[in-house]
Amino acid sequence: MEKELNELTDQELLEKKKKAKSQNVMNGAILGFLIGIAVYSTVRNGLGLFTFLPVAFALFAANRWKKNGEALEKELNDRNLK
Repeated sequence: MEKELNELTDQELLEKKKKAKSQNVMNGAILGFLIGIAVYSTVRNGLGLFTFLPVAFALFAANRWKKNGEALEKELNDRNLK
């Protein structure tokens, strides 16, 4: 289980920031893939469950990733780390 951000040392927090940059690229690829599935499903079969399910998951995931990123930035700012 991961530690909370406020329990991490400064060094661990900076390492987490470096990892977050590469995770953003992967998150973008996942979102693009899910949106691609939704577009393909719409073109192929019209509107249906497989159109909205990937889009709903993409929105949920993007919102969660955004909150995690904001929490990390807030903790970095609170500790005056760059």
